[in-house]
Amino acid sequence: MLKKYKPTTPGTRGLVLVDKSELYKGSSYKPLTQKIGKSSGRNNTGRVTVRGQGGGATKLYRLVDFKRNKIGVPAEVVRLEYDPNRTAFIALIEYQDDKKEKAYIIAPAKLKVGSIVISDEKTDILPGNCALLKNIPVGTTVHNIEVKIGKGAQYCRSAGTYAQVLGRDGNFVIVKLSSGEVRLVNGLCRATIGVVSNSDHSNQNFGKAGRSRHKGIRPTVRGVAMNPVDHPHGGGEGRTSGGRHPVSYSGVPAKGYKTVRKVNPLVIRKRSK
Repeated sequence: MLKKYKPTTPGTRGLVLVDKSELYKGSSYKPLTQKIGKSSGRNNTGRVTVRGQGGGATKLYRLVDFKRNKIGVPAEVVRLEYDPNRTAFIALIEYQDDKKEKAYIIAPAKLKVGSIVISDEKTDILPGNCALLKNIPVGTTVHNIEVKIGKGAQYCRSAGTYAQVLGRDGNFVIVKLSSGEVRLVNGLCRATIGVVSNSDHSNQNFGKAGRSRHKGIRPTVRGVAMNPVDHPHGGGEGRTSGGRHPVSYSGVPAKGYKTVRKVNPLVIRKRSK
């Protein structure tokens, strides 16, 4: 749900943010948090490999359980939280056994505080339940999809994303991703029922540049505004439009250039534009 603000200041004029009133107001669960360093877009030699990153507010990393490998033990949702490291909301769950262990999971839409979730080979089709893909009915929407058995979820983890189970082909399950790609995934891989929470994330308007700086996003400068030494589009007398087909900072064509060399046999249909 989106929240609009009255234009009492220039920064709130046009400001549209996600309503977080239902989320937990306190700090994160300490045993499941750890310090995280800033890369500022630099690699291990200190050179900038991703431009436009740097600064930003300090934050702690929440250890999210993408494997869901505590099998057959029901868990209660203790609270829903904001996570500064990802677009989706997260849920703190407590397992209902003697150990009373806690874990963070990606919160699906419609998951409420007090709900019971479980990870097993076969489960009820309820948001937050995790099961083997081969046991999930055709037509079900899922997220947090494993691609390699036991590695943990890799697909459909960001806000509002989901995939749909289209059918079965031997030991594989046919899955349609949010991008439009249809691919085969091993039936022994796990997936979680439901759509990832915070689907309005992409509809936000931050209102001012400072909000992007708090997130560690620095200004993006156009290549045609640079000098020839800084960008392939740079230079020229007066204002130019580049004088060549658009390329990236390193000279790779920016539009319509295929970068995938290897054909993946598990992809049935490539993603649609």
